[in-house]
Amino acid sequence: MRLVQYREAGGVRAGIAHDSATIEPLAIDGGTYALAQAAMVEGGMGAAVERRRTGISVDYQAIIDAGQLLAPVMHPDPAHCLVSGTGLTHFGSADTRDSMHQAIDEHASDSMKMFQHGVRDGKPAPGAVGFQPEWFYKGNGSCIVAPGAPLGFPDFARDGGEEPELVGLYIVGKDGTPARIGFAIGNEYSDHVTERFNYLWLAHSKLRDCSFGPELLIGEVPADIRGVSSILRDGAKIWGKPFATGEANMSHSIANLEHHHFKYAGFRRPGDVHVHFMGTSVLSCADGVALDPGDVMRISAEGFGRPLENPLGARKIVKVALAVL
Repeated sequence: MRLVQYREAGGVRAGIAHDSATIEPLAIDGGTYALAQAAMVEGGMGAAVERRRTGISVDYQAIIDAGQLLAPVMHPDPAHCLVSGTGLTHFGSADTRDSMHQAIDEHASDSMKMFQHGVRDGKPAPGAVGFQPEWFYKGNGSCIVAPGAPLGFPDFARDGGEEPELVGLYIVGKDGTPARIGFAIGNEYSDHVTERFNYLWLAHSKLRDCSFGPELLIGEVPADIRGVSSILRDGAKIWGKPFATGEANMSHSIANLEHHHFKYAGFRRPGDVHVHFMGTSVLSCADGVALDPGDVMRISAEGFGRPLENPLGARKIVKVALAVL
């Protein structure tokens, strides 16, 4: 089952996406955040959805055309949403990263070493703890851009490029226990030119907008997910490549990535939402593509409904005036 979230006159509404043509709104105010809170005491997301079905049909495309479509999970207070990610988690991802972070001698780069450790010990037996993955911070909920909306392009950025990824979406319960809401396909969107200059600038390259959805998959996620990432310029495809994600194509298990994220007490604050990107292996920048403002990043994957599309926004001048108190 897949859910979407959209803005309506009375606030935010969650609904079931039916064949990417119609939406069945659910009888709960507050969207998927309120639904997830209910699910924690009602036996899971599926049960919570079934209790709130209305049988009403709303035109999906009309919601999109009206600019009402939202990211499928949000916290009502963006400061209580943490957006983060892990890299070097997919077979093939190390080659792309290694080409940016080559060591100056014959020894493996730090990127390749991290990947190799993940291959050896990233999928531990149930109940065991595997190798700690790379981790990065992207921002709070204010960096989440709705499907269809432009991704910000600040003037200090050297590049704006797509990253097609599986995204885990979570809420923390009242007792501090994190709960998985579901998964979506996302665009982690990073500055690869800045990252390429020096891997110590990875943190800077990740502090950008992101987008995911438009549909949220609840229940079990497929082990083998196949998708296509494309760049459109003036309506024509200038680049495209298939990608594979899901545990069958990853060097880490999802459970291992989740453990190493939520092991930190600060990430188990009751009521918070977590958006966690799980890595990619396909980038247009690796093929020498540089996006221009207006280019559309299009990411689709089997089983996740409608594709995610976001244009690259216009260059925005950033000026910071610091106050002295």
